[in-house]
Amino acid sequence: MSLAFAIGVGTKNQKNEWLEVFYAKPAYQPSDALLSAAKEAAGYTGGNQAIELSKGSSTALALALKSAGESEHASIAIACAAKADDKTVVLTILEEDSQSATTPEVYLKLHLLSHRLVKPHGINLNGMFGLLPNVAWTNLGAVDLNELAEKQFEARLNGELLAVKSVDKFPPMTDYVVPAGVRIAATSRVRLGAYVGEGTTIMHEGFVNFNAGTEGTSMVEGRISAGVMIGKGSDLGGGCSTMGTLSGGGNMVISVGDNCLLGANAGIGIPLGDRCTVEAGLYLTAGTKVMMLDDQNNEVETVKARDLASKSDLLFRRNSINGRVECKTNKSAIELNEELHANN
Repeated sequence: MSLAFAIGVGTKNQKNEWLEVFYAKPAYQPSDALLSAAKEAAGYTGGNQAIELSKGSSTALALALKSAGESEHASIAIACAAKADDKTVVLTILEEDSQSATTPEVYLKLHLLSHRLVKPHGINLNGMFGLLPNVAWTNLGAVDLNELAEKQFEARLNGELLAVKSVDKFPPMTDYVVPAGVRIAATSRVRLGAYVGEGTTIMHEGFVNFNAGTEGTSMVEGRISAGVMIGKGSDLGGGCSTMGTLSGGGNMVISVGDNCLLGANAGIGIPLGDRCTVEAGLYLTAGTKVMMLDDQNNEVETVKARDLASKSDLLFRRNSINGRVECKTNKSAIELNEELHANN
């Protein structure tokens, strides 16, 4: 079964290089009828391909899709055909989840994530940075940086303002996808490729990177770095941080389980299990020395935080008298010792 099918409209620079692509309705694991229509009308020959469509080929694709009973995608192809003389239309098909070779392929994968069709770590994003140009994201769309000054001047001559919202490889997610059932207070802080689960609220200080996000109901007032997933019912306090693999997390995949709380300005460099709490202001890296306390507040032993990765029902705090980092559990000293040394 093929991975994805989508008809999109994109932007190129004056050198005919891709800047970005918008896909209205990407199909995950497309039907054989979609692929057959693409072969019949657009010259698709198999594999991963990004095929530019003319007005004629867009119209032919629309007819083939309509005949195949794919009316939704046929309507998209018809709409694209009407604008094909002025816009760059592309049909992108991913037969397999291999490393992308073109910018339209990368954009389709980012759309799949933000449409919640695949989860973070569930699709191959290797090599993507080299295929994403650094772009000026403006109120009139994507502009090549080398062409920006000229276009700003043209806009002024026409009595308009070309406002640059950001300069980045990734656009804001909401310019491409707005998932159902979410609140996002500052849309520029959520990148395309983020997976934002239904019921999530992202406040003004919240940030969600690509290939990262939330499973479901969460309040996000902190940073969700690339590769990090937050479990259902977990809250990230103001200014807190999760360490991603791109920002020092190494090979350990950081995640937060269900019903956890990261306090304001806290941070983690280890994955948390379910029902864990990290006190406000405490940054827990993998090498942090942690004194384990049992359910009676008795000292058990000192371990590194990495030894507690993915374990549930833990409260991490800093002792305000001696400054050490402590982890309180709901287990007896005997149970705690057995769990800590289970893999020795």
